[in-house]
Amino acid sequence: MKRSFAILAFAALICSCCGYGSKTEQVSISRVDRMPAIPQPYKIIDWKQKAIDFDNYVFDFNSTLPAGPQIWIDNAQRNFPQATFGIYTAMKDDRQGPKRNGGEFHESLNTLHVLISAGLMGIDKTNQDGYNYVKMVQNYFNKDNGWNIVMNNTCPDVALLGGGYGRDWWYDVYPNILYYAVCELFPDVEGADEIMRTVADQFAKADEVLAGNYDYSYFDYSTMEGKVNWIPFQQDAAGGHGWVLLAAYNKYGDEKYLEHAKSAIAALDGQAESRFYEILLPMGIYTAARLNAEHGTNYDISKMFDWVFEGCTNPENSRTGWGITCDRWGDYDIHGLQGSLTDGGGFAFLMNSIDISWPFVPLVKYQPQYARAIGRWMNNLANACRFFYPDQLPDEHQCLPGMQDYTNSIIAYEGLRYENINPDPRYDRERTQGVHPVALGDGPMWYPTNPKESMFSTYSSGSAGILGAIVETTDVEGILRLNCNVTDFYADRKFPVYLMYNPYDEKREVTYSLGSESKDLFDIVSRTYVAKDVQDEAVICLEADNSAVIVELPAGTIISKDGKKLVADGQIIAY
Repeated sequence: MKRSFAILAFAALICSCCGYGSKTEQVSISRVDRMPAIPQPYKIIDWKQKAIDFDNYVFDFNSTLPAGPQIWIDNAQRNFPQATFGIYTAMKDDRQGPKRNGGEFHESLNTLHVLISAGLMGIDKTNQDGYNYVKMVQNYFNKDNGWNIVMNNTCPDVALLGGGYGRDWWYDVYPNILYYAVCELFPDVEGADEIMRTVADQFAKADEVLAGNYDYSYFDYSTMEGKVNWIPFQQDAAGGHGWVLLAAYNKYGDEKYLEHAKSAIAALDGQAESRFYEILLPMGIYTAARLNAEHGTNYDISKMFDWVFEGCTNPENSRTGWGITCDRWGDYDIHGLQGSLTDGGGFAFLMNSIDISWPFVPLVKYQPQYARAIGRWMNNLANACRFFYPDQLPDEHQCLPGMQDYTNSIIAYEGLRYENINPDPRYDRERTQGVHPVALGDGPMWYPTNPKESMFSTYSSGSAGILGAIVETTDVEGILRLNCNVTDFYADRKFPVYLMYNPYDEKREVTYSLGSESKDLFDIVSRTYVAKDVQDEAVICLEADNSAVIVELPAGTIISKDGKKLVADGQIIAY
């Protein structure tokens, strides 16, 4: 049944006096405040359909699209006596495929991402066309070399071919985060539990050895030694350790994992400045938020958010200039993307940009004071990520014009530059002079015989399911409904939780879709009900330039106070 807004407003007014605590004051992220509330041109594509189309394409061994099949079977049986599979990192990458390097060069950052994307779309990868793809990725667990963690390649023989540059710490830590996510989306696969426990034990040992000092380029998990090479120091690896260890604690209940999760995040929090690169710092911020809420720690979340959004500024032994875009390139608002802020005026990357929505959207469940900032940023991110796809930019803004049909625009460009500064003839620099932005990719630079088509990036496009699961449009343009549960891995998710941001400078009414069962809608930002005993849909009111974090409760559920926490049916809904 529908309820009129007047009745809902009256119910919310009555309930605001029921003693659920004061409204959560919002904390700004200064760089997000400089982003437009509604970027222009504004369009939210159907990310869910994009992810489903991607999955249908890359798992088709007989695709007839002009780009051809993207998947093959690797029978080398590294680490485990079973076949695994590879997916091209980029279109026509000449290092890869069944006939190159023994079919063994493929990256877990690619294959694990595509399994996560599929799982978030509800696609079962444990039994598809006779393959258990989730079991097959266990070959990335490198036990033959003694590291005993999930790595980007199945063996050292192909590691120097690309994707990790030999040893690069984030390439060693991030696959383990991805694997943990895969295992929650596809539970109870034979052998997975042993791998997860071993990884957690390895990370706990590593954190103990490091003892708060993460000033290394990478870590040798076989000898348990920090190493320095030509790669800049990656102190934010502590955030990756913390994420995995907290997930392991929540899964297994071993206090050792919790203590080392705290230790790793303390090391992250204790850094003097931003060392942001790629994804491990955002994962650490999410972990810090959960530890603050669930375990009473007091890590400085605001400082860490600034480290990500403002970026790394120290030119000494760091990834200088890496941060979040906040700019208009030509006629396009390019705000909220991750990449270099300084390389040629700006160089953003699709995978990196999508992936930070994974930790930051669920974070507001634990630290709702950032709901407005994250909601505003996501309005920019969900819009700007479409510009990597060849059907979303005019041809003059692309290094490969007229190739929308190559993969039916299922596969995106790897990057988006402020301007094309590459002198290589495959990049057609002269034609794009004075054009802002330009869609392209680094693929042709990875290997001498890589064709220009390798600018299209399979590994970047494999993250589409993250946005597909999180982002939902409403009946009011510019107001999104963001699912806070789908990437909140290894957490209690008894009740649906959604973040909604109103980008307008006045209150707006928006239709909130529901199922057929009656619900009460409680906002943990205002600590009030926005609707009670509603089903099918409800009209709710959002404050100007502000967010609500709405928890769906079965109608009539009693909310009780436990100190400063709010509890519903035995689960904490607000900290």
